[in-house]
Amino acid sequence: MQAAADKKLAKRVLDGDRKSFDAFFAGYYPRLYRFALARLDNDTSLADETAQVVLCQALSKLDTYRGEAPLFSWLCTFCRYELSKQRKARQRAQGDKPLVEDDPAVSAALDSLLGESANDPDVALYRSELSRLVKVTLDSVPSLYADVLEAKYVQDRSVNEISALLGKSPKATESILTRARAAFRDCFKTLLENEQLPGERQCGLASMLEY
Repeated sequence: MQAAADKKLAKRVLDGDRKSFDAFFAGYYPRLYRFALARLDNDTSLADETAQVVLCQALSKLDTYRGEAPLFSWLCTFCRYELSKQRKARQRAQGDKPLVEDDPAVSAALDSLLGESANDPDVALYRSELSRLVKVTLDSVPSLYADVLEAKYVQDRSVNEISALLGKSPKATESILTRARAAFRDCFKTLLENEQLPGERQCGLASMLEY
């Protein structure tokens, strides 16, 4: 299983195995670079710097990785945090308008558990239920919406890549993504309201969906 392989790789890196460290960097730097690039208006220099910073941050906390999520998803939480810090810094220094980031509804649903404590006995059940709700939601929205959401949030494709797959312009693809996010948010929120997830977590997710 991928989770078991990710945990083994993390352990070997922590043990100081040089080949495993090289494999970790070679395997995840390009993916983090592309993840950042798509969110930095294709600024290659800043994406390179961001990917390296994120890897350094993640390495310093690799001992906290418990395999509760794929290693790349775990790394993406660091990347999102770093991108958020950069964005806020630019806004303070230059008064930039906020950049469009991952829709909170989708990010909340797909990523909300990555920071959960491994010692929480409810985590496994909660993750399973949340994953089921996401799948049900994707099955409930129009197939085009499900396809573009999966391409964006699961396959981590850029808008340009998705537009090429759809044979549409980037502007048209952005419009489809916007409608897809709204459809996902509305459907997911309805399902969530009818589920018996732990109250504190359900309220937390519900608050993220109020957009």
